[in-house]
Amino acid sequence: MQSYLYFPGCSLRTAAKEFDDSARACGQALGTELKEMQGWLCCGAVCTNTPDVLMTQAGPNRILARASRESNSLVTLCAGCHNVLKRTSIQAKRNREKQETINEFNEEETFNGDIKVYHFLEVLRDIVGFDAVRAKCKTSLQGLPVAAYYGCLLLRPFREMQLDDPHRPTVIEDLLESIGCSPVDYPSRTECCGSYLSVPAPETIQRLSGDILQSARSNGAKIVAVSCPLCKYNLELSQTQNSSPTPIVYFTQLLGIALGLNQQELGLDDFHVQAIRRGMQTPIVKVA
Repeated sequence: MQSYLYFPGCSLRTAAKEFDDSARACGQALGTELKEMQGWLCCGAVCTNTPDVLMTQAGPNRILARASRESNSLVTLCAGCHNVLKRTSIQAKRNREKQETINEFNEEETFNGDIKVYHFLEVLRDIVGFDAVRAKCKTSLQGLPVAAYYGCLLLRPFREMQLDDPHRPTVIEDLLESIGCSPVDYPSRTECCGSYLSVPAPETIQRLSGDILQSARSNGAKIVAVSCPLCKYNLELSQTQNSSPTPIVYFTQLLGIALGLNQQELGLDDFHVQAIRRGMQTPIVKVA
């Protein structure tokens, strides 16, 4: 069993617990343990674009400094946490004087950003390998038309994130294909869902997220797979008045079904399971 130091973040312990649970279960099934780091705290949710406001960088720097005492790499799941921590590790190397100030505040004498931050998708693609994922599948998802939704934070800013091709990403589609799904190509998969505007301007979420879902549905999608709790929330929020909403699931939940894990382990309710069954060409999904 290969072990990877893992940062869960706040949402995955509360509103998005099924994301955390399903990822850990999938990791176990694939021989990759997600070992939770010690003493983690909130990453801050948004990476500051004001370089002189050092206080906003204290939290994510503290997380990375603590993680660096356990490992030279850190795996994340939430797209927001991944964005904040990866960009913080890069920023820590850019200006030694500013980093010394942050370290002094955090009582960390030597941290200089020397830790690699990975998304779980990168572990699946670059270390486990999608061929190995395919070989581990026990349940067919043949023909299930799934729209991969990337949103903003997995890919942007392009020079810093470097997760995939910024204009034509394929990592989620490649994973979906490896577990038997039929990835749906649609133009809005990297558009913004509205982010935190769900609080001050929910009508904007209705428009932005609604357009994304319409784009996915019009190209044949029956399910949307995401990697961000806020994206999931916004996409679901835009469908509150829809009598036939499109199910939004985490990519780890679909992966878990293919690996033969049960419904409880994956945090899937009957609505999502039935929708998956209906979307398949040969509805033989068996979720215990």
